[in-house]
Amino acid sequence: MLIDSANMEDVKKRIRNAKEKPVIIKARDDEFNRLVLEYGKFDVLLCVESGRRRDKLKQLDSGLNEVLARIAAKNNVAIGIDLAELAGLDKKDKAVRLARIKQNITLCRKAGARLALVNCADKIEGFSLLISLAASTKQAKEAIYF
Repeated sequence: MLIDSANMEDVKKRIRNAKEKPVIIKARDDEFNRLVLEYGKFDVLLCVESGRRRDKLKQLDSGLNEVLARIAAKNNVAIGIDLAELAGLDKKDKAVRLARIKQNITLCRKAGARLALVNCADKIEGFSLLISLAASTKQAKEAIYF
């Protein structure tokens, strides 16, 4: 079940009333993502790296930091990567998005947070993509069999 709402109270109500699993929430701005991760009664936070992000000189703004990754690990929430959305981007946006995903994978590995691949047609190609983006084999196996 995909929840795509910017209102926090509406999201909480939908999570409580959700009958089907997994419950997936589409990421918004940083403040919304923090509140949702702290609530934590869902399965996947999808596309944290998307949206209007301003990169700094030495670091990408990937939408995830060490604190959010630790909160996600503590509440057993996976960070989701949507391959269908990634495939629909043009070359420059895809390159920037892949760099942000790579940074998020590294943060998840350090904090112990899980990954999840969404809309993955072929499990072997999804596994290979995650390995090429610096995921460990354990992370990649858990992500494709989510």
